[in-house]
Amino acid sequence: MPFVRMDLLKGRSKEELRRISRSVHQAMTEAIDVPEDDYFQVITQHDEEEFFFDPSYMNIKRTKDLIYIHITMKERPIEKKLALYQRIAERLQKNAGIRQEDVMIIAAENVKENWSFGNGTAQLASVERER
Repeated sequence: MPFVRMDLLKGRSKEELRRISRSVHQAMTEAIDVPEDDYFQVITQHDEEEFFFDPSYMNIKRTKDLIYIHITMKERPIEKKLALYQRIAERLQKNAGIRQEDVMIIAAENVKENWSFGNGTAQLASVERER
């Protein structure tokens, strides 16, 4: 049930955006067992005057190809999260040509009742109550 928001500078083609999106989703299916059809993402492209970063924070050399990836998801063990970060960086490098140094990932964990997939109900919380 992850929801992914990605922010990057304008200038990517539709095909590049598709490869970025699919690479992140593929990494989630591999590293944290997200079902293939659990696919919810938004990619926002920004003008340069709206996109800020330090090019060398933590001794990591970033370029204007930097992508912020914010994943909202249920809690996962640290080993799974670390595997996810590595897998996303690898997939983006392999499939979209993005340097691993230009991949910044933020994971925000929440609980099942914080999700409504439509119809004004918390489907996952309802499942828990029925058990």
